[in-house]
Amino acid sequence: MIANPISPTIPLDAQGVHHGFLKLPYSRDDSAWGAVMIPITVIANGDGPTALLTGANHGDEYEGPIALQELAVSLTPDQIAGRVIILPMMNLPAFAAGARCSPIDGGNMNRSFPGRPDGTVTQKISHFIATQLVPQADIVLDFHSGGRTLDFLPFAAAHILDDKAQEAACMAAMQAFNAPFSVRMLEIDNVGMFDTEVENQGKVFVTTELGGAGTASPRTVGIARRGIRNLLIHAGIMAGQIDLQETVQLDMPDELCFVISQVAGLIEYLVEMGDTVAEDQPIARVWPANRTGAEPTVCCARRAGILTARHVPGLVKMGDFVGLVATRA
Repeated sequence: MIANPISPTIPLDAQGVHHGFLKLPYSRDDSAWGAVMIPITVIANGDGPTALLTGANHGDEYEGPIALQELAVSLTPDQIAGRVIILPMMNLPAFAAGARCSPIDGGNMNRSFPGRPDGTVTQKISHFIATQLVPQADIVLDFHSGGRTLDFLPFAAAHILDDKAQEAACMAAMQAFNAPFSVRMLEIDNVGMFDTEVENQGKVFVTTELGGAGTASPRTVGIARRGIRNLLIHAGIMAGQIDLQETVQLDMPDELCFVISQVAGLIEYLVEMGDTVAEDQPIARVWPANRTGAEPTVCCARRAGILTARHVPGLVKMGDFVGLVATRA
């Protein structure tokens, strides 16, 4: 069996607080014996569950890294019973480049699991997380937002699963996170996702989409910060009362939730995010970007619901995502 070349610079099972790196040797033009150094913090106190908290699975999504960096410097062992593993920038090459995918190998980490120990940089990182970190966890929280090309209503999500007991545990954890919106989601293309790997290992998994447009706001970071605390309390790792606020329950039952552009051009949105739309209602139109005197192409909702996400840049290509219409649960 081929061993993964990544090695932690800190113990993963020791008591107390340990800050260090996952060191991946990476020989390249500017550093023949160089390494990719992925920051990691482990905080442990006695027996109890383990939470794995991850951010920057995609490198242009920032709420998770901000909230997890703060947690790494503020959480103390006396505040927990168990262990918290914090990986704020799991896809460090992509994060350093401010890009969705790794500039080293073009890898989309969230389509690279379970990875390979002898593969590309992205595959090696994915393999280490899948084989060394996820098996140690009882609950996993993976932060996402829209990155540079999408914007979302801030929601936490859990997936529809074949194992209904596991699904119920994931849904309960999602409700405990308590984002302004809570989404019951059926993934239409889950091959290679971190979500799928974690769920296939039988773990409780929660993900988020907390905004986007290539930045973070005080509101969305605040949602992330509060959600972490709520989830750690829910898992029995941290003491205290869960801070429950109003959350809107949404459902993404199938691919009819997604609206895709069939042309390229200049996009004009006709409704705001959070607006209620009817089936076949126009939500956007795409104007030609290379001529005048031509009518726009209208993009219509394929089901009734709430506009939950939209494309961010003003230009779209054929096949680009336009809008997500989720239904009220």
